[in-house]
Amino acid sequence: MSTTLSDYATRFTSVALERRDGILLVRLHTDEGPLVWGEAPHRELPELFRAIGDDPENRVLILTGTGQEFMTRIDRESWGPEREGADIRDAMMRRGKALLDALMALPTPVIGVVNGPARYHAELPLLSDVVLAAETTVFQDTAHFHTGGVPGDGVNILWPLWLGVNRGRHFLLSGREISAPEALDLGLVAEVLPLEQLMERAWEIAYELIRRPRLTLRYTRAALTLELRRHLDSALDAGLALQFLARAYPPGKMYPWVDHD
Repeated sequence: MSTTLSDYATRFTSVALERRDGILLVRLHTDEGPLVWGEAPHRELPELFRAIGDDPENRVLILTGTGQEFMTRIDRESWGPEREGADIRDAMMRRGKALLDALMALPTPVIGVVNGPARYHAELPLLSDVVLAAETTVFQDTAHFHTGGVPGDGVNILWPLWLGVNRGRHFLLSGREISAPEALDLGLVAEVLPLEQLMERAWEIAYELIRRPRLTLRYTRAALTLELRRHLDSALDAGLALQFLARAYPPGKMYPWVDHD
């Protein structure tokens, strides 16, 4: 069933949407500042991406953040006081899978615009077909091993794929940063520009893309994401399961049915 922009333009608290000539700008934000990751975007973004994909008027998508950083903060308390409960973990796991599934299922080419440091969920813009980065961009995975967790959310698949198996594993285990110039050298991004030039360049590329026929855009997107989707389909569930299994019990209580006294 198709949707229209009016059906979803104001439905989500974590994004601002603007469309020109079939080009949809998706700007992530929290209260008009840089996005703080939390329960709301985790819940909203899969639904947003599905709505965008169901709208036939969207021909190209630009995905970016707000201000001078893409995402550097997380509000763990937003999941509530029972965030370590089994039901919450189950919902987070399902939404983690739905997030990447819905993003990769988008039928339109995606231009990712990384407007500064991306320390949480850098995979969201990096999964775009064209990735532009500000000179101030830094990529880092601070959501997982760096803070005591198991690398999941697809990063266990994607970073070794992007960087090579050994360098990707080192990146996830060390918490190291990748600067914008290094990201360009490594092939993570296509172009590095001053922050004030990023959006102009993104719109320029988008207008070049929409010169192509609609079906050319849709089927090219499908062709260029086949391999990425195959990798994610093969191991995303397992990575998420391991991530949340490690959080299942507090330290010293791995087997709660055993009397530890």
